[in-house]
Amino acid sequence: MSELETRELEYFLAVADELHFGRAAVRLSIAQPALSKAIRRIETRLGVPLFVRSSRHVALTPAGEALQEHGRHALNAVSAAIRNTRRAGDSQAHLRLVLKPGGDAGLLSGMLAEYSHQPDARRVDILFSGPTDRTDFLRYGRADVGLLYVPFDDLEGLAHETLHTEDRVVIVPSGHRLAAHASARMSDLDGETLPRWKGIPGGSGDGPEVADVVQLLHMITVGRMIGVLPRSLVEPVPPGLVCVPMTDAPPSRLVLAWNERDRRPLVASFVAAALAHRDH
Repeated sequence: MSELETRELEYFLAVADELHFGRAAVRLSIAQPALSKAIRRIETRLGVPLFVRSSRHVALTPAGEALQEHGRHALNAVSAAIRNTRRAGDSQAHLRLVLKPGGDAGLLSGMLAEYSHQPDARRVDILFSGPTDRTDFLRYGRADVGLLYVPFDDLEGLAHETLHTEDRVVIVPSGHRLAAHASARMSDLDGETLPRWKGIPGGSGDGPEVADVVQLLHMITVGRMIGVLPRSLVEPVPPGLVCVPMTDAPPSRLVLAWNERDRRPLVASFVAAALAHRDH
C-alpha cells in the first residue's frame, strides 16, 4: 500500500462503484473538486488512467477495472486486520458463528451445549448469511467460525473440519414423474428445469433465480422447477413435495470452517467442542 493510501483507495472505489463523481463525493462526504483532484493524483502516481471521463459519462479503463477488483480485496484485508487486532486484545469478545438459515443439519444446539462446558466459553452470536457469502464472512473477519456446505462453498484460505456427511435428494412436486421413484440418477433430471442460484456464476441451472432454500421450495411447489439439495436442508419435507434420494450425486459435507491464519484460543476452543460433539 506504499504507493496508494487506504483513504485514496476508498475514494477510487466510491467513484468506480457510482461511475459518477458527484454521487461518489456525497457518499464520501467530501467536496467534488477535492475528489476529482484525489483521483487525478492517484492516476499520476500509478502512471495509468483509471477512468474515461466526458461531460456526461464516466467509465472504467481496463486498469481501473483491475484496481477495482484487487483494490476491494486489499481494502477488505486491511479492515479485517484491524478488526482481528482489536478482537485479539478483547478478552470479552463474543464468538461469531455464521451459517445459512437452517444450514446446521440439526447439529447447532448440541455444539453450543458442548461449547458452553468449555472453561473459556464465550457468548456465541449467530449470524445468518446470504446464499454465497459465508466464506467472505470468514476471510474478512466478520465471523470467527462458520458452517459451510462442500462442494458448494469455496474453502480456499479456510481451515475446516467435517462435521456431517449426507446424501443429496431431488425435490419434486408430489405429482411429478419422479415422485413415486425409490431413487433417481442425475440422468433422470435431463430436460428438467433447475434453479439458478443467486451469486453463483455457472454450475447452476437455467431456471428462475433463487436466493435461498425457502424460495427454491416455493418455486418447486408451484411447479416452476425441481431442485437437488442435501437431505437435511429439506427436513421436515413441506406438504406437497417429495424428496427422492440421488444414487450418483456426490455426497454433501457440512464443515466447520475458519480463517486458516486465525489461531486464537477463542476459535480453537469452539472447534474442539464441535469435534467432541461430532464424535459423541
